[in-house]
Amino acid sequence: MEPITVYFSGEAFNPWTVVMMLEELGLPYTLKNIRFDQVKEPELTSVNPNGRVPAIIDPNTNLTLWESGAITEYLVEQYDKKGLISYESLIERNQTRQFLHFQMSGHAPSNGQAVWFLMYHPEKVESVIERFQNETERVAKVLDGILAKNGTGWLIGDKCTYADLSFFLWGQAKGLAWPQKWDDADVPHYTAWLERIAARPATKKTMAVRAENS
Repeated sequence: MEPITVYFSGEAFNPWTVVMMLEELGLPYTLKNIRFDQVKEPELTSVNPNGRVPAIIDPNTNLTLWESGAITEYLVEQYDKKGLISYESLIERNQTRQFLHFQMSGHAPSNGQAVWFLMYHPEKVESVIERFQNETERVAKVLDGILAKNGTGWLIGDKCTYADLSFFLWGQAKGLAWPQKWDDADVPHYTAWLERIAARPATKKTMAVRAENS
């Protein structure tokens, strides 16, 4: 199998979620770093017209694809034939997809906006920062309740899936940007879940590669 090319930009979270999936599936890949100030240049826009990372080129299927959720679903559909991080049964398969979409629509945006307005926006607008920090807390508590109810330590069934993995990188944002905003003890299942994901060999490898390439 030929390596899949992954376009990334420094420590930006979403490309490394894609790398986590590749590591979990044991797939070869190469990395192409696009500087943040060059993401709108032809080197990337020829692959992703939106000028964002991640994007991949899979020479094995001649597919170019962008958007982390679409890439995740493609990798699972194309390469997870053994169900390492996915399910085949109707209910679990669709519930896993549901949580991936929840991550993309709820978890990542609230964390991303909180990080932006706290760390990068030129003007500190406290009401905006608080609004997004509160939303990250709300989403974390939703996930905490789901994990408590399921009782296996994972979102769906009794194993780690691509849905669980998709939450990991943005789950680190609180510790980076607002560690005192809310107490991890208030979401013990959520906190322990992120720790379990962090302990996985594929996650450790991904974070090591991220550190080397940032």
